[in-house]
Amino acid sequence: MTELNLIIAGVGGQGSVLASHLVAMAAIRDGLRARVGETFGAAMRGGAVASHVRIGEDAPTPLVPEGGAEIVLALEPLEGLRNAVKYLAGGGILLTNTRAWTPVDVNTGRAEYPSMETIRGAVEKLGGRVIAIDATSLAQQAGNVRTMNVVMLGALAGVDKLPTSPESLKRVIRENVPKGTEEVNLRAFELGFSAVREK
Repeated sequence: MTELNLIIAGVGGQGSVLASHLVAMAAIRDGLRARVGETFGAAMRGGAVASHVRIGEDAPTPLVPEGGAEIVLALEPLEGLRNAVKYLAGGGILLTNTRAWTPVDVNTGRAEYPSMETIRGAVEKLGGRVIAIDATSLAQQAGNVRTMNVVMLGALAGVDKLPTSPESLKRVIRENVPKGTEEVNLRAFELGFSAVREK
């Protein structure tokens, strides 16, 4: 497989934009074409963020078309559901962290937070499937809760849908995370990878 449409969804401050660029850099390193585009909700920490990654020759725009994502990678479950409803293709995967980071509209009472069972049921009705891991706990186990986005990249590599190799992804992680955090990030990656392989 040399093509993939991927959405990385979360809230501001979780590292979804960095995660999307790491995936694209790994694809380019492996000789593939990759485009990245971002959409932002409230322009502040805690606002909705969705990064679109398109790998392959036939991607005229950086944004994934509605119903066109093979994978929605969610750093935050509700944002994962919102993006899955709009973008997930039939047979696609919502790969999500189970830990909620309550979005602004839930905090202000404009929305209710759904349970993981509700999210799973909604995605299955759309013809997709859900793989859920507690990436936040795994990041803490790795040694730094801020590596949760890299735990999720490890999980993404573990589902075997990426057209790029786990080794290339690990290499770009090592090269692009803040100096001094390389080892904790690589531990986080391996924990995410293993968590999905055990499912």
